[in-house]
This record gives sequence, C-alpha cells and structure tokens, in this order.
Amino acid sequence: MTTSEPIARIGALAYILRMLDHSSNSPVLPPEIARRRTFAIISHPDAGKTTLTEKFLLYGGAIQMAGQVRAKGEARRTRSDFMQMEKDRGISVSASAMSFDFDGYRFNLVDTPGHSDFSEDTYRTLTAVDAAVMVIDGAKGVESQTQKLFEVCRLRDLPIMTFCNKMDRESRDTFDIIDEIQENLAIDVTPASWPIGVGRDFIGCYDMLNDRLELMDRADRNKVAKTVRLDGLDDPKMAEHVPQDLLAQLREEVEMARELLPPFDRKALLEGTLTPIWFGSAINSFGVKELMDGIGRYGPEPQPQSATPRQISPDETKVSGFVFKVQANMDPKHRDRVAFVRMASGHFKRGMKLTHVRSKKPMAISNPVLFLASDRELAEEAWAGDIMGIPNHGQLRIGDTLTEGEALRVTGIPSFAPELLQTCRAGDPMKAKHLEKALMQFSEEGAAKVFKPMLSSGFIVGVVGQLQFEVLASRIELEYGLPVRFEPSQFTSARWVTGPQAAIDKFVNVNKGHIAEDNDGDVVYLTRLQWDIDRIERDHPELTLNATKEMMV
Repeated sequence: MTTSEPIARIGALAYILRMLDHSSNSPVLPPEIARRRTFAIISHPDAGKTTLTEKFLLYGGAIQMAGQVRAKGEARRTRSDFMQMEKDRGISVSASAMSFDFDGYRFNLVDTPGHSDFSEDTYRTLTAVDAAVMVIDGAKGVESQTQKLFEVCRLRDLPIMTFCNKMDRESRDTFDIIDEIQENLAIDVTPASWPIGVGRDFIGCYDMLNDRLELMDRADRNKVAKTVRLDGLDDPKMAEHVPQDLLAQLREEVEMARELLPPFDRKALLEGTLTPIWFGSAINSFGVKELMDGIGRYGPEPQPQSATPRQISPDETKVSGFVFKVQANMDPKHRDRVAFVRMASGHFKRGMKLTHVRSKKPMAISNPVLFLASDRELAEEAWAGDIMGIPNHGQLRIGDTLTEGEALRVTGIPSFAPELLQTCRAGDPMKAKHLEKALMQFSEEGAAKVFKPMLSSGFIVGVVGQLQFEVLASRIELEYGLPVRFEPSQFTSARWVTGPQAAIDKFVNVNKGHIAEDNDGDVVYLTRLQWDIDRIERDHPELTLNATKEMMV
C-alpha cells in the first residue's frame, strides 16, 4: 500500500516536531519509520479491549461504524474477532493485527486475547510490539490477568499507557484506582486526564496534558466528543459546561493529584517506569481520541530488536523481519496459512527476495498483505515497525527470521510448557493421517503443543487453558471436517530436555515410557508428578528440564 503524499507530508512534519522534542543522542529514523506506532492492547477479559479496538479503527477511518460487541446474531461482528468461535462467544481467542493511519501516524495495532487460556498467544505478540495499552475496568481495577500481562511487559521494559474504561458506569474512586495500579504493579502513574463525575453523573474529563475540557456525547456512541479549550481550571468557561458541585470537586481533586502524583515525563514512560492514565468510556467513544493522540505524540518509535549475533536497528537500510504468529485458515474458502511478520529494519517492497535464515533458502515475497483483522490488502511496501502477512504453505514458523542475506536470528520469542495434557483421537480411526496433519498445523501456529509419544500411538496435546481444547476441537471439525475427541492423559506436564547429546540418548533409552517428541523433533519428558521432575534433576544433573523453549530456529 503506497503512502499518499498528504499523509507522507504530515508524517514528515510530525517527525520534525518530534525531533525537536528528542534529546540529541536519540537515533534519527527516516520519517516513514519514525511515524510508525506498533502496540498491543492488553487487559483482563471483559474490560472493553475489543470495543476500544473498534473505536481506534473508527477514528482511524478504517471502518465507518463500530460493531456492537454485545449485539445479537449477525450484528455481533467486531473487526478484530474473525474466528467463528470468537463471534459466537463474544471473546477474542486469537491475536489479530490492524494497520491504519491517524493524524499523520501509522498505527500497527495488535488486539490480543484477554482470556488467560490464550495468554501464550499474547506473550508472543508482546515480543513484536514497541508499547502496550493496558485497559482496566473502572469498577474492577487491576485484575489477575492484567497483572500477569503487565509482568511480561515489565520483563521486556515495554512502555505502557493505561486506559481506565467504563467511567460512564459506577466506578471506584479515581485516587483508589491510581493507588491500586501503583501498589499492585509497582509503577508510577500520572493522570493524563481526570474524570468529572462517575456513573450517571459522568459528563467528561479534564485533559491535564493539554488544558482542555472534553465532554461526552451520550446520544451518539460513534460521535466525537465536544472539546472546549481552557485557560486553566479557573477559566469562566468551565462553569458554562460543568455543574457547580462537580466543578468544585474537580478543582480540589486535580490540585491534590498535581501535588501527590508525578508529572508526565516521556523519558520515564519510554523506560517503562511511568504510565500515563486516560479515563473514558470506549463504548461511548469517549476518551479514545485523546488516548490515540497520546500514543502518537508520546509513544515509542520502532525499537531495535534483540538478535544473534547482533541487535537489529530499525534505521538499517537492509530489510529484516521475524515471524511472531502463524494463523491458518483465516479465509475458510482457501486452506491458507499466513505468517505474521514484524518488520525489524529497512524498506520492504513487494516482490523482494529475502533469505529464510533457518533453511538458508531465498523466498520471493510476491503477495504480502497488510491486515484489518481477517480483511487483507495487498502490500506494495512496508517499513520497519509494520506488521505484514506472508501467505505460505508451511515454510514459515514462529521464530523464523527473514533478511536480505545476513544470518541474523531474532531472539526472545517464548514457547511455554503446557499446563493441561490430553490425548486426541479422531472420531473415524481411518482418518488418523488427517488428524496428524491438522494437529501439526495447529502446533506450528502455536495454538497448542503436540507431542508424539515413543511407546504409544496417537498424540498428546498440551495447552495452557481448558477452553483451548474446545477451540481446537471446533476448528478441526470446521476446517477439516474431522470430528475429534479429547480424553484425559496420565501425564500432567511436559519439559524440554537439553544437555550433551550422549546423555540425552542414554536418558531417552531408560525412560521411553515418558518420552515424546514435539513437532520440531525435540525431546520432551512427560511427567505425572512433581516427583518425576525432582528425580530426573537428582539422578541426571548433566541434563536440564526446561519449562520454556525459545522459538529461535
């Protein structure tokens, strides 16, 4: 998709203004790369993450009217939920990517599953973004899954911007919400906006970064809220729009917030030690544009990627990228497989030949796509920071790196040991080969771990959460016409075995009843009890049992 001249000019202007803002030692990126903002949205289930995504697309001009996540029947269609199960249940079970322009910036947004049963997809997605938007429910505050995802962001030093949603419903005290974030997540919080009233009395927010009043329009959920520019909280215009009691409360709370909470500091945001918080109501389109302005103005540009033997910088002229997700059968009419590739450096043009580092073979990228969830558009070009789809027939796996020839391997893409293991059998025993093909496909997607035991027929499937078994069974039947059943397994966990090859061979020979191979052919030790792990660690100190496997191949 070739960038239009007006947008390119706006992007260049925004880039120059940002450069004036930056310290002299910041790397200077080409304007097209500098205007990229690549981020994930994370939250506990039902905090309003998918609704917020819809409104991002609305403001970005990518859709004309936001879908109703809670509507019934065919109306229940959100752009980021493209699987049939997602539409049926109203939850996200797979990360989806969306690219669109907003105010001179190029947003590459990844909507991730909030449900903990699909957290591994989210963890991998966080390796491909430069920042995260954390969505919390104003009534519930920081919930368990939010905390887990935040910890992953913390490990990667990802900048985090926070959106406190559902302020039009009964919500907790603003200071309580901020205190909970600071205490539970051990991060400084600075208010980017301050809510005026809560629940039925919620009328809008005071924008603390830009000194303006934002008023919510309850009549039209897709309408941009009214903005009133002010000269401080004592501006007489405030009294024209805010009832006296709410105005007095607002002035008192903002004064306290400025005394007690740290001021906004972009450097601290980019270092991951401070999060600005915006308040709003995604379903009423309120506070969304202010959040988007904040992502564009304060969020990070494309960042360097960890790799061996060296780091990849986004300003390098040679093209490189890595696969962080594989999705099969996004289009049910075609048995396709699309690799989601985060561009790490350079300016890609359609038709380029890139080296597939794992196989050392060249690949002609002739039909790359940009995404709007399941909708696709042929990509004529892509820059560092973009997320591009490459249709392929199984050549590309999670963790693969593509370059213009240099043998670089992006690192840090994790694969976690499953927490639940079940055997999988085809309803029709004559279709065992079809089942093997389907399971291998899903293992390459990262949707499940598939293990082939040494001493028994069939397969053992490992997942993080119970709901994944339902999703797998549903997809295998829908996409392959193959009913399957999952049955309890004697095993409860799996560990990858590493160490000297001679020691591994001896270990495998003695423990055949517990040994399986994953879809890459790597040795896996299946356990029934913690005692099994303790015994191996005691009797075989030369071996390591790993709960994670880095997907660097």
